[in-house]
Order: sequence, then structure tokens, then C-alpha cells
Amino acid sequence: MAGNAILIDVVDNVAVTVVPVAAGEVVVGAGIDGVTACEAIPRHHKVALVAIAAGAPVVKYGEAIGRATVAIGAGAWVHTHNMAVDKEAG
Repeated sequence: MAGNAILIDVVDNVAVTVVPVAAGEVVVGAGIDGVTACEAIPRHHKVALVAIAAGAPVVKYGEAIGRATVAIGAGAWVHTHNMAVDKEAG
């Protein structure tokens, strides 16, 4: 496997890291254009591939898995500190 992250679906706005990614490291993988991590991102966590506006959906698996609670910049770690799971999601 090449790269340090996986893009699950082409419509996703986040990728999943497969190794810890350091701040300043370029996130790369199949289908990922390359975005610079603006903070350390743990293994198996989400990284924003594009800027995500506050209130906008966070898309993984080709589906909205939650919404950004604040504006999330490209390259940011996406987790419970900046996104919330939609209440309707089962």
C-alpha cells in the first residue's frame, strides 16, 4: 500500500490515515491530491482533504457521517473536537 492515508470513496471530503501523520507532512494515497497536515493526526483518524465549513457534512464512505461544528481547514484532524454525529444517523 502506497501513501499514508486511504480515500474510501471519491466523494469523501476526509481520508483515513494508516500511520500517524506529523504536522507539516503531506497526506498522500490513491485518489488523494496531496494536502499538508496542519497538525499531528493519529493513525486511523480522519484528515480533511478540503476546507469544510461549519455546519457542512463530513463525508466518509460516500455518505455524510456527521457535520462540522466549526470551520475545518484542509489538512486538519477531523474528530469529536470539530465534528458531531448527526442525531438521525443510526
